[in-house]
Amino acid sequence: MSALFSPRSNGIFRIVIAVLVAGAAGTVGALMVFARIPAGTGQAEQIGQPVQFDHRHHVQDDLIDCRYCHTTVDKAASAGIPPTELCLNCHSQVWNKSPLLDLVRASWFANKPIEWVRVHRLPGFVYFNHAIHVNKGVGCVECHGRVDLMPAIEQVAPLTMGWCLDCHRNPTPRLRPLEEITNMTWQPEGDPVALGKELAKKYDVKPRTSCYTCHR
Repeated sequence: MSALFSPRSNGIFRIVIAVLVAGAAGTVGALMVFARIPAGTGQAEQIGQPVQFDHRHHVQDDLIDCRYCHTTVDKAASAGIPPTELCLNCHSQVWNKSPLLDLVRASWFANKPIEWVRVHRLPGFVYFNHAIHVNKGVGCVECHGRVDLMPAIEQVAPLTMGWCLDCHRNPTPRLRPLEEITNMTWQPEGDPVALGKELAKKYDVKPRTSCYTCHR
């Protein structure tokens, strides 16, 4: 009576198993790599907005502080999106007939907020509070990059868990005086290490690596 499987079946079976395992491991590995490269993290992605807003002009030319538009950045978890009324504080007088601002005026008359598109997206299971960072001496530029050089806002930091932990393990090199929080070009005078330690003591900044810090 002949065997149900030929002797070479064992070899073929082993090859199939090896291919399946390698494929599964490769898929997981590829996904882990993708989640850490700019294409996966969303860095340098050009995000279209309903209104063309040039941060270079508003920050550099008009010297508008970040907190003028993002009014809750030092008071709440969210930095805040500027309401249409705030835009019209200036643009009811400046460029008040420009077609580029048609949507802003339509928003005002319809009493309907402009639907801005989110650029920095954190997962829902991650807790982040702007106010605690700003009030502890972490400048806007540390996470958002040189906004004053961006015609349109894009994400410059990976916002991965590892990136956050790099700062949470050793926050002192990234601290600055509170009066320089929104200054995009600020550089420390003297010894930056000594200044960082001094500011950490002044603002009571300590390493935060507990899971509960970000996952609540």
